[in-house]
Amino acid sequence: MSFAALSITLIFVIIPFILSKTLRLGLEKDTIIATMRSIIQLLAVGYILKFVFEADNLIYIFLMVILMIGTATHNVRKKGQAIKGITWKVALTFIVIEILTQGILIGFHITPPTAQYIISISGMVIGNSMVLSILFLNRFTAEVEAHQDETELILSLGGTPKQAIHTQLIQSIKASMIPTVESQKTIGLVQLPGMMSGQIIAGADPIQAVQFQLLIVFLILTNAAVTSVMLGFLSYPSLFNERMQLLK
Repeated sequence: MSFAALSITLIFVIIPFILSKTLRLGLEKDTIIATMRSIIQLLAVGYILKFVFEADNLIYIFLMVILMIGTATHNVRKKGQAIKGITWKVALTFIVIEILTQGILIGFHITPPTAQYIISISGMVIGNSMVLSILFLNRFTAEVEAHQDETELILSLGGTPKQAIHTQLIQSIKASMIPTVESQKTIGLVQLPGMMSGQIIAGADPIQAVQFQLLIVFLILTNAAVTSVMLGFLSYPSLFNERMQLLK
């Protein structure tokens, strides 16, 4: 695709801008900012990735993954500021997810240990984990606040923090995983995933594209489970003090 053709696709930005303006949604500024940021960020990343892929150096690969984790952590921490130490909890979750997924892929020779595969898959895994973390933290903090009286009652009756927060924790983990599970039920029937569509557009064999997409589908399912569970069990103890009292 040429830059001239790409510029024509700005029509897809103008349409929501006009609708927002007409209906007074107040999203015009955010639409413009989001568009400009996406253009600048993606072009910058494109040139960086071109350099990294050509160099194929483990140091550059490591730095790219660290940049992804750091950026995702910074984005998520703003949603969980009520939880003490949320920054390192989120970062640790992303690191574990990255090591787990890449360890399986490279360890079983499913994908080669090259920049092209490691960075591309890491971007999908960490990005998905970031969204799941935000979903979990939003639901968890809302659940804790809504059931504060119930939690304090269980504590007053001699229950442990884990027992007092168990229902809210499980419901939050389940709620954050539902979108992933439900989307995978209709994959291929309702939607053709981005990675598969991109490969097909690039001229790849559809069956080969499906195989790679299934790899990502399975990865994301594990990603959803491990991210939600790990972040949940790392987070809930921070809601209580050393006297097992719920912090307000």
